[in-house]
Amino acid sequence: MLVAADKFKGSLTAVEVAERVTAGLRRAVPGLEVEALPVADGGDGTVAAAVAAGFERREVRVAGPLGDEVTAAFALREGTAVVEMAEASGLQRLPAGVFAPLTASTYGSGDLLRAALDAGARTIVFGVGGSATTDGGAGMLSALGARFLDADGEPVPPGGGGLAALASADLSGLDPRLAEVELVLASDVDNPLTGPKGAPAVYGPQKGASPDDVATLDAALAHFAKILEGAVGPRAAEYAVSPGAGAAGGIGYGALLLGARFRPGIEVMLDVLGFAPALERADLVITGEGSLDEQTLHGKAPAGVAAAARAAGKDVVAVCGRLALPPQVLGRSGFRRAYPLTDAEPDVAKCIAEAGPILERVAERIGRDFLT
Repeated sequence: MLVAADKFKGSLTAVEVAERVTAGLRRAVPGLEVEALPVADGGDGTVAAAVAAGFERREVRVAGPLGDEVTAAFALREGTAVVEMAEASGLQRLPAGVFAPLTASTYGSGDLLRAALDAGARTIVFGVGGSATTDGGAGMLSALGARFLDADGEPVPPGGGGLAALASADLSGLDPRLAEVELVLASDVDNPLTGPKGAPAVYGPQKGASPDDVATLDAALAHFAKILEGAVGPRAAEYAVSPGAGAAGGIGYGALLLGARFRPGIEVMLDVLGFAPALERADLVITGEGSLDEQTLHGKAPAGVAAAARAAGKDVVAVCGRLALPPQVLGRSGFRRAYPLTDAEPDVAKCIAEAGPILERVAERIGRDFLT
């Protein structure tokens, strides 16, 4: 039995989900052998999943999205680092109720990448998602040695809004170690940098951007790409329309400029976490996340787990807080069955507040349905 679930956002971490599911299964089948492999798709929770899989947790002081210092973590094992941009530049780093769509910076994400280089990483898996920022990765690039100057030769202000004043870009000072590492951009988002499907238009409102802010940011990022084209050549324009460029407020674009290879986040993480050998040992796989819905099918962790398990001929069931997919869609996506907490407790507020004990009851039912 393999439990490979993501977090229930706002209720349980992926590690806690695995613990509760294991406890419930063992209520149904005492002494059951359960292997727990918490998973993530590159967004928040990615470092925690790597640490649960045996990576070493490393902490470092970095710049938060508003410039204040925060303690962020990355994970390291045998030359591979897992860096989660949300640790430095995520929405969770903003004070409650505060958004800064025009000024939030990814500088701290660059600090984190540099810390991974300092730790001797030869491969860096850069998980992006949950960002507070829409700066095209300009802050991250600055932290790694790039210079972005206005017409007076002064550094432009932090954040996507400040890029409107950009007059020149110089990437010659980038940390030379970047050329020697494999950088993998792990994301479930394939949006371009700008335009109707770009980072500001699609994700800006989630970060507090008004319609005017969205227009400002879209124009600023387009200008950023144009100036970079003058500095580094046509690849800057090519990357702006590449899948993943718009990930996490455009930090995907900055990562592509650093030579990153874009891969779906869950695919990368399953490789890094050692999912294939764990799958081989399993008879049944339990995966899940807080909400199993249409978004799940577009690169989220449970869909990746289900696809890999189906390819290996293994049955997969899902646990979730709420279920918004019909049985036929679940079946086509590789799920044998889904068990929402709302089946056990119709009160949604209670499901969120008491997710752990309810999940144990649901897992006990799975054990009885599939194992006894």
